[in-house]
Amino acid sequence: MNLRLKPYPLLMLVMAGIAFLESCDAIIEPSVSKKQVQLEAPADHYQSASYTINFWWDEVEHALSYHLQVVTQSFASPGGLVLDTVVTRSRFSFNLDPGIYQWRVMAENGSSQTAFTAPRNLEVEASSIKQQTVQLTAPVNNLVTNQAFVSFQWGTLFGATQYRFEIDTNNFANESTVLSNQVIPGQQLNYTFPKDQSYQWRVRAENDTAQSRWSAINSIVYDHTPPAVPGLVSPTNGQTVSLPVSLQWGAVATATRYKLYVFKSDSTSLYNTSFPLSVNTTSYSFNLGNAGDKIYWKVSALDAAGNEGQASELRNFALQ
Repeated sequence: MNLRLKPYPLLMLVMAGIAFLESCDAIIEPSVSKKQVQLEAPADHYQSASYTINFWWDEVEHALSYHLQVVTQSFASPGGLVLDTVVTRSRFSFNLDPGIYQWRVMAENGSSQTAFTAPRNLEVEASSIKQQTVQLTAPVNNLVTNQAFVSFQWGTLFGATQYRFEIDTNNFANESTVLSNQVIPGQQLNYTFPKDQSYQWRVRAENDTAQSRWSAINSIVYDHTPPAVPGLVSPTNGQTVSLPVSLQWGAVATATRYKLYVFKSDSTSLYNTSFPLSVNTTSYSFNLGNAGDKIYWKVSALDAAGNEGQASELRNFALQ
């Protein structure tokens, strides 16, 4: 018997095969072990009068992070490990004391890694503190938080004996009216925000004869006000519906996501371990249960700072 596939079934088989291969690629993480990281800057044997070194390399396909190492002298005969960090971007800035260094980078993902690059040589020359800049380390720029107490941190700068910390709410437009201006000997200062607002902060290094340039200005938003209560839209309370049930609610202006609570017929036991469920939209397709089941639900809103507002009314529906 001569069996022949018709064109349409054959096309469907090809498409199914492609979809299968794509799904395998999503499940099986591609290896980066045979790839190489290409360093861009600083160039080999670079001499810098700036203590701030901007390391830069090309991104590697399928890499999730990069391992950057810096030692004094050389990796063959290191004087000390100065920097050993994992970053997700292909650029990283760090302040080094005057001296001779080598640096290298390795790319990695969850299951594989490249070899380290051949090390590059770098010399940082001593110069006046006036030409230098402090590197801010924490909190990250543009952080939104609901914690009033925050620890501000920055890196050391060679030649500094103290650091001046400033925080403001007007982007330092008027130096005489900044919210806080403090001088401390270390690289950390704890601060408590007085109210919900957007703040800016910066640091400079100082000694008895000179002061550095101001650091970059980083922003942080303090918000401990919870979002408003979402209004439930459908199904209406007590309505009988068929699966799947489209649970819908109104948008809340300050919300970035919503928390959906679904309960069993006793109205207090969560339906399963998936709930409460974080949802980025204002609807959810519920497709569980059997005919005759009575199910309860409610929704709360969460904002970018992590504040959760009061939950909506508790509604129920019956499955037909």
